[in-house]
Amino acid sequence: MPIRVLIADDHRIVRAGIRSFLESKQDIAVVGEAGTGEEACAQARALRPDVAVMDLNMPGIGGLEAIRRIKQELPEVRVIALTMHGEQRFFLEALAAGAEAYILKGADPAQLLEAVRAAAAGTAYLTPEQAKRMLAEYRRAAERESEGSGPGLTAREREVLTLIAEGLTGKAIAEQLSLSPNTVERHRTNIMNKLGLHNRAELVRFAIRERLIDSDPPPT
Repeated sequence: MPIRVLIADDHRIVRAGIRSFLESKQDIAVVGEAGTGEEACAQARALRPDVAVMDLNMPGIGGLEAIRRIKQELPEVRVIALTMHGEQRFFLEALAAGAEAYILKGADPAQLLEAVRAAAAGTAYLTPEQAKRMLAEYRRAAERESEGSGPGLTAREREVLTLIAEGLTGKAIAEQLSLSPNTVERHRTNIMNKLGLHNRAELVRFAIRERLIDSDPPPT
């Protein structure tokens, strides 16, 4: 079955370009288009796409609010934020709203394709560079606030959570913390069970929202 994609952008020529590119791939079918945030929500409800490619700047409620509503009503729909804005605050707002990926309109089209396929497979598309920038900003903010601890997380679990959010693989985490890969996987499973989370993107958003990231880097 092809990946069913909804495209939401207020510029028809942009939608046409994205449609043409995605439909040139045998594993993708564009099932609908929308030009406003409200239309995107309505189309998502009606079509139940696997992935919604969502422009952040649209008339009406806008892309961010549309992402929030879609993720609240249809959490199974994966959302990719597509925008011309490279500023960190837009990136963070999109992830906080529920987006699984953040792609710039000036990026290589292959990046959008990779994000669509990753999202459809239930995997977040977040580059290590994006994760590190995001965590660095929130670590600085955490220094100005009282330190908190995640619900039921041990110190070691917070270290593992930090490194997962930074984009490290299980093997790399094991090497950095001098643990076995099986132990790292056990910590990852415990973290997700305790927090009720299901994938890396949700772990990153939780780390941001709850300020669980230590201001000092984990020990090597």
